[in-house]
Amino acid sequence: MFASFSLQAAQTYKLLSPDANIKVKLEVENGLTYQVEVGGKPVIARSELDLIIANHPSLSANAKVLNTNKTKMEEWLEPEVKVKSAKIKNHYNELELIFDNQYHIQFRAFDNGIAYRFKTNLKKDIQVDHEVAEFNFYGDSLVYFPQEESFYSHNERSYLKKQLSDIASTDLASTPTLVDSKGVKVLITETALEDYAGLWLLGNGGGLTGTFANYPLAKQALKPLVDRNEPITKRANYIAKTDGEREFPWRVLAIAENDADLITNQLTYQLAKPNQIGDTSWIKPGKVAWDWYNANNLFGVDFKAGVNTQTYKYYIDFAADYGLEYVILDEGWYPLGNLMGTVPEMDVPEIIAYAKRKSVDIILWTSWLTLRDQFDEAMDRFAELGAVGIKPDFFQRDDQQMVNFYWKIAEEAAKRKLLVDYHGSYKPAGLRRTYPNVISREGVKGLEWNKWSQDSTPEHNTTLPFIRMVAGPMDYTPGAMSNAVGPKAFGKVDYDGHAPDHKDFSIRFIRPMSQTTRVHQMAMLTVFESPLQMMADSPSRYRKENESARFMAKVPTVWDDTKVLHGQIGDFISVARLNGNTWFVGTLNDENARELNLDLSFLAGGKKYQMTIFEDGINADKFAEDYKKRVIEVDKNTKLTMKLAAGGGYTARIEAL
Repeated sequence: MFASFSLQAAQTYKLLSPDANIKVKLEVENGLTYQVEVGGKPVIARSELDLIIANHPSLSANAKVLNTNKTKMEEWLEPEVKVKSAKIKNHYNELELIFDNQYHIQFRAFDNGIAYRFKTNLKKDIQVDHEVAEFNFYGDSLVYFPQEESFYSHNERSYLKKQLSDIASTDLASTPTLVDSKGVKVLITETALEDYAGLWLLGNGGGLTGTFANYPLAKQALKPLVDRNEPITKRANYIAKTDGEREFPWRVLAIAENDADLITNQLTYQLAKPNQIGDTSWIKPGKVAWDWYNANNLFGVDFKAGVNTQTYKYYIDFAADYGLEYVILDEGWYPLGNLMGTVPEMDVPEIIAYAKRKSVDIILWTSWLTLRDQFDEAMDRFAELGAVGIKPDFFQRDDQQMVNFYWKIAEEAAKRKLLVDYHGSYKPAGLRRTYPNVISREGVKGLEWNKWSQDSTPEHNTTLPFIRMVAGPMDYTPGAMSNAVGPKAFGKVDYDGHAPDHKDFSIRFIRPMSQTTRVHQMAMLTVFESPLQMMADSPSRYRKENESARFMAKVPTVWDDTKVLHGQIGDFISVARLNGNTWFVGTLNDENARELNLDLSFLAGGKKYQMTIFEDGINADKFAEDYKKRVIEVDKNTKLTMKLAAGGGYTARIEAL
């Protein structure tokens, strides 16, 4: 499990995963490097680690190892919010190197990845000027690269498939980022991010190098949306000023030899700081009737739909009728720039009181910048109004200052028993375990992108679970009822032998549509993890599409168990998830029609079940809203075939008889 020896001037240490499949080799010689083998194959080449603190010797200044600590851990964790499962096996071997410069390095090896972090034992505040974090690979490798223009970003990216050798030292990516090294998948991300800047990546020719947004010194309000846009115009020459006696964020390498194993990886939770708020019985996962995506497009009503009291009472009625727990009042309920006000058309106290009479709760949207400027009085007002959660938006940064604001929101919201759903945000990085009221977050290119682009393709949807979702819950906001087959899925040639100019999908901001089949959208609620799951389309449209909507409304948002049935990055994903005694199946397909088997051997033996199936209709390749519903009796010996249209899906509910 552990080994160490000296070779000339170098000190060498080895660490194995519990199953001995992953091997980490550490070398200390004028600095610290690490290498990783998986299944006997070299994956991570010699890569350097260091922490550069002002006026203090770093590891590269010939630091020596004074001592080592070796630990084994095997325990079961029970997450307060069950994103993937009710229990998580936390099984690892740890090696800690204690250096003579007051640095400690902890490496942990799990059966599904490795992680490391720095610890410092300095008795005064420190200034971290730089952190060296290299991720070098043997040979050229494929990388799914979420390329960014700058550190000022919502982190809503497509995953560009590139070779590592083609990524320049100026090419910037947010994390998580996935590398395919000759079939071994290595996902790079972080967790326990606190009082520090988030991890980004640059190319270095043979791999990727960590980079960080330095501390902000000057900002400028950016018109026209000065209530939310505040890009940084000047940064310091350091990452963070912080306590000298602390633990730094974990650098996480989730490792999988099969794509499907990425789906059940929970290292970002396992390595995060445990719950800090005590009682969490008031935290209630659930689904949300959401207004912004569908632009309040109600029809068949006798009032003018919009940001007004009558419209939101209609949303509340819909939520109550369909068993949804929440309604969000998104942008428009308060005069922008003043959270202490309310627009004349909105009687927010009456809306919240009406919702409570219907057993529905209200979540309030807010711009992060207005929240910051009116923080204490605004947080108090949310609680006094009777809201149960907030949705702060448009952060677009993860420097130390902004990361600390995320923690401040989470802590103060917990004191007031408010849920938090961060939008315009960086990826999950452990805060959800420390403050379980942080129930979801965006940081994902979601359904709303169909309102202004062609980026939310079926291929994108079948990539997200293997990369972004490994970091934690993602508020993609699924459930479009207006469906069209996107340009890539319509066919290869037209009658004249030319590529078709397919007009079925169109970019529409006010009445958006998906680039997938109806069932693909329905299956997202099972595939995509978010304990606060939006149903994004109009309540009027859901009432019209009652059969589809009723099925989606019954899909839980937290799970006791998850089994991956099929998984291939960017091609298809199929999962079975258990909540209580009921199983749900969700399958998403890319732009290529295919068939996948469905083996129900995960069901308990000796029982019969009723299986309610929604599958792509026979004409879904041309009319994406075409679907077929079936109800059949099954048991654990049942084997079925899922016929998936281009951009299609398959979903089912399986209940014991």
